[in-house]
Amino acid sequence: MHPVQRGIRAGIPAAVATFAVAISFGVLARPVIGTVPTIVMSLVVYAGSAQFAALSTIATGGTAGAAIAAGLLINARFLPMGIAAAPALRGGRLRRAVEGQAVVDASWAIASDGRGRFDRDLLLGSTIPQALAWWSGTAIGALGGSLLGDPQSLGLDAIFPAFFLALLVGELRDRRALATALIAAGLALALVPRAPTGAPVVAASVAALGGVVRRPRDDPAGRLR
Repeated sequence: MHPVQRGIRAGIPAAVATFAVAISFGVLARPVIGTVPTIVMSLVVYAGSAQFAALSTIATGGTAGAAIAAGLLINARFLPMGIAAAPALRGGRLRRAVEGQAVVDASWAIASDGRGRFDRDLLLGSTIPQALAWWSGTAIGALGGSLLGDPQSLGLDAIFPAFFLALLVGELRDRRALATALIAAGLALALVPRAPTGAPVVAASVAALGGVVRRPRDDPAGRLR
């Protein structure tokens, strides 16, 4: 089996959750921004939490600028995530920038070995089914939303949080990982009632960066790579 195929297989469970949440986004976004803009937004942005943040801003009367700012703030978590995964990418700047587009939450977690290193093929492969699921799910929700009803009544809004909790449990292999997760969660919870939308997520991701930085004593060869 080709290494990327291994990643595709690993990404299928995440794609199932992504597909359900994408339908929810399509249903909710269509009456706010229209059918075609909803589908185009998912094709171009491909960032579920940022899209929901932008949609929420527009739905409550916010400006396009405020919606973009909310989405950017949410997506700022990919800066520390990208720094952590960067050593696994190949080629020159342009190729690495293209490969970096595969850094999404579930793929990043799937590709991590829990010690600060990432499997490039798992990262790239696991993103493929998730991207297809997000795009197709959004289109189904936007085009057939009137037939699906309220996504919350179907429980679609609970699928993604449950999926990410399952990913987190799999990552808590040692005390260091557990401590990092607790610090990040505590920081996010403390900031939620006080900070702007997206800021708690960014702060938590920066705190979590410490959990993927390898210490010299963690390296069996006695050196950082």
